[in-house]
Amino acid sequence: MSFRRFTLPALAAFASCSLATSGVVTSASAFASPQPHHGHAAPAGTGIAPAAKTPDAAQPQDEIIAVVNGQIITRRDVADRGRLFALSTGLPMNDEVLSRLRPQITRQLIDEKLRMQEIQQRHINVPLEQIAASIGDIEKRNNMSPNALRDRLAQDGVSLTTLIDQIRVQLAWTGVLREQLGDRSRVSSADIHQRQASLHSEAGQPEYQISEIFVPVDDPKNAADALKFSTTIIQQLHDGAPFAIVAAQFSQSQTALDGGSLGWVQADNLDPQVVAVAKEMPIGAVSNPIRVAGGYEIITLSGRRQIGREMATMMDLRQAFIPFTTPLNPQAPSPQQQEALQKATALSKSAHSCADLEAANKSFGEKRPSNPGSVQLSRLNPQMANVLAPLATGVASHPLVSGDGIDVIMVCARTEKNLADRSTEEIADQLLNDRVELVSRQLNRDLHRKATIDMRS
Repeated sequence: MSFRRFTLPALAAFASCSLATSGVVTSASAFASPQPHHGHAAPAGTGIAPAAKTPDAAQPQDEIIAVVNGQIITRRDVADRGRLFALSTGLPMNDEVLSRLRPQITRQLIDEKLRMQEIQQRHINVPLEQIAASIGDIEKRNNMSPNALRDRLAQDGVSLTTLIDQIRVQLAWTGVLREQLGDRSRVSSADIHQRQASLHSEAGQPEYQISEIFVPVDDPKNAADALKFSTTIIQQLHDGAPFAIVAAQFSQSQTALDGGSLGWVQADNLDPQVVAVAKEMPIGAVSNPIRVAGGYEIITLSGRRQIGREMATMMDLRQAFIPFTTPLNPQAPSPQQQEALQKATALSKSAHSCADLEAANKSFGEKRPSNPGSVQLSRLNPQMANVLAPLATGVASHPLVSGDGIDVIMVCARTEKNLADRSTEEIADQLLNDRVELVSRQLNRDLHRKATIDMRS
C-alpha cells in the first residue's frame, strides 16, 4: 500500500488535449463555413496569461515581515508568491486583489517554513532530479518546450526558486507524513472489508464528488483575514481561475497535492456544514466560504449520485490525427490542410479495424495518442457525444475538423459499467488519505504551538 500519487500544483493546468474536452468537432464543411469566435485566445502553447506586477514593487523588497524560529520571510518572498499565483491562474491581479491575498500568502509561507524545518530535522531530502522532473512534467502539461517555464517565470518577474521551494516542501512533506503514520500507513484487509460492508449498508444514500480549498484559522483573531481571503479566492474562481490550480496554490489540506480533489465521498466523511451545502448546490458551482472546525472550506461539486448506483456507457476508442502545420482559416485552407482532408476522407472509408487506425496514426506522426483510454460517453462534450453515440463498433467516423488538425475515430468496444463500484484499491486509498489528512493537520498544529513566530508587519 502506498500514498496516492498526487499530481503537482503550481502551473500545472491539468489540461490535456483529450477527446472529452478538445476543440471544435465539425465535418469537412468547416473548410467552407466560417465559425464565429468570441473572446481572446491565451498565449500559444502555454495556456498562461502574463501576470500583473504586485503593489509590493514600490516598497523595500528585502523588508522582513516575519521571523519563523529564526528564519526570515521578506516582502519579496510574499510578492513572488503572489506573482506565481497570478501566473498560474492566467488572470491579471490588480493591487487591491493582491493586497487582500497578502496576509494569507504570508501565513502559507510561515507554514512552509515550519514544514521545511521539520523536514530538515528528520533529514528527508528531495533529489534535485525529482524536482526537475516535476518542473518538466508541468512544462509537458502546458505543451511547453524544455526550460520554457524558467524563461516564462523570469519574463514575469518570478524567481524560479519560488516554484522550486513550493515543490520541494510538498514532495518532502509526504515523506514526513509517511514517517508520522508508521504502521498506520498500511490499510489492512479487515479495514477494507469493514468499509465495504458500510458501503453496502449505505446503498442508495447520496455521495458527492467534491473538490475543496481549505483555509485554516489557527487563531481566532485571524478569522476575519481568513474569511476575506476566502471571499477573494471565490471571486478569482468566478473570474475563471481553475479550481485545481487555486487549490494547489493556497489550500492547506493535503488534497492540495491533487488539485483539491476529494473524489467521491459519503456524507458521513464530510463536515455537516459541507453536506448541507453540497445537497443544494448545482453541479459545477463554487460555494461561499463554509465555516468548519479549524477554518473555512470552499468547495466545488462535480457530481452527485447514490452509493452503489451509477450506470454509464464506457467506450474503448482509437483515433488517427492528422495535424495542420498552420492554424486553420476555414475561408482559405492551405494546400497542406486540403491534403490532410483528402487523407482523412480516404482513411474514414478504408479503415475497418482499430488496428487500422493505430497504424494510420503512427504514419501521421502520432501527435495524439492512438488509444485515448476508456471514455465515459456522458462526460464527452456534446459535439463529440453526438458523433460517437450512434457510431457502430468497428466503423470509422467521418473526418472531424478542428483548428489544429483532423481526427478520424473508431469505437472498438462499448460496455455498461456501474461507476459506483469501488475496487479494494480505491477503498484503501480513501482510508489512507483520511488518515494522512488527519495526521497532517495534527502535526501542523503541533508545529505552530512549539514555534516562535515574530510578525513584523
